[in-house]
Amino acid sequence: RPNGFVLVGFSEWPRLEMVLFVAVSAFYIMTLLGNSAIIFLSRLDPRLHTPMYFFLANLSFLDLCYTTSTVPQMLVNIQSHQRNISYTGCIAQLFIFLGLGSTECILLSVMAFDRYVAICQPLHYTVIMHSRLCQQMAAVAWGTGFSNSLVQTVLTFLLPRCGQYRVENFFCEVPAMLQLSCVDTWTNEVEMYAAVVIIKVIPVGLILFSYINIVRAVVGIQSPEGRKKAFNTCGSHLLVVIMFYGSAISGYAYMAPKSNSAELKGKLLALFYGLVTPMLNPLIYTLRNRDVKGAVKKLL
Repeated sequence: RPNGFVLVGFSEWPRLEMVLFVAVSAFYIMTLLGNSAIIFLSRLDPRLHTPMYFFLANLSFLDLCYTTSTVPQMLVNIQSHQRNISYTGCIAQLFIFLGLGSTECILLSVMAFDRYVAICQPLHYTVIMHSRLCQQMAAVAWGTGFSNSLVQTVLTFLLPRCGQYRVENFFCEVPAMLQLSCVDTWTNEVEMYAAVVIIKVIPVGLILFSYINIVRAVVGIQSPEGRKKAFNTCGSHLLVVIMFYGSAISGYAYMAPKSNSAELKGKLLALFYGLVTPMLNPLIYTLRNRDVKGAVKKLL
C-alpha cells in the first residue's frame, strides 16, 4: 500500500495508454506553444493592448497552468508504470486544477460581457471597459475560482477513506476522490452541485444573456461587413465556451454510474476539458481573428 494514492488512469487499457502517451505529449507541446504565443503577442503588439486581449492573455496563462497541473504527472505515470502520487501532491493537484477550472468558468463570462459592451455599447466601450475595471474583473474571477476550490478541497479531504487509495482517474479530481469515501457523501455532493450552479450555471446564464443582446445588436447592423466582423469576434469565444462548459459539466455525470464504460467515458471527458480544450483555444482565436493573424505576420 503506498503512502499516498494510486492514479489508476487508463492502466486497464494498456494499448490505449501508449497511444494516449504520444497524443497527450503532442497536445501538451501544442498547448504550451499556442498559449505562450498568445501571451507573448498580446504583450508585444500595441494593437492588442485592448480589454479583449487582456482577458485572452489571462485565459492563455490559465490554460498553461491548467494543463501543467495534471499532464506532466500523467505522462510520467504512463512511462514509468509507477502510478503513485503523495497525499500532499494529490491535495495540491486537486486544489490547483479545480481552482483554475473554476476561474476559467468565470473568466469566460467576463469575456462575454466584454464582447457585449463592445458590440452593444460601442461608443462607450473605452469608458466602460477601462483598464482598472478589467483588472478588477480578472481579480474577481481568480479570487472566486480559488475560494471555491479551497472549500471543496477541504471538504473532500476531510472524508474518511477507510484504506481506499485507488483513484479512478489520471489525476486527483473531486468526483473521483468522493468515490473513495467509506461514508455517505450526500452532503459533499450537494455542496459540489451547489458550487457547479454558482461557478458554471450562473456564468452560462450571463453568457447567454450577453449573446442574446449581441445577436439583437448584430441583426440591426446594416452593413454585411460590419455584421461579419461582429460575428467573427464573438464566434471564437462562443466556440470555446461550448467546448469547455459542455465537456466540464458532462464530466460530473460519471459520478452516479460505476460501470467500466461510464468510468472510461468520465476519464475521456476529463482528458478533453483538461487538455484538448486548452490546446484548441489559441488555435480558435488565432484562425478566426484578423488582429492576431496581423500580429503574427508583423512578428514574422
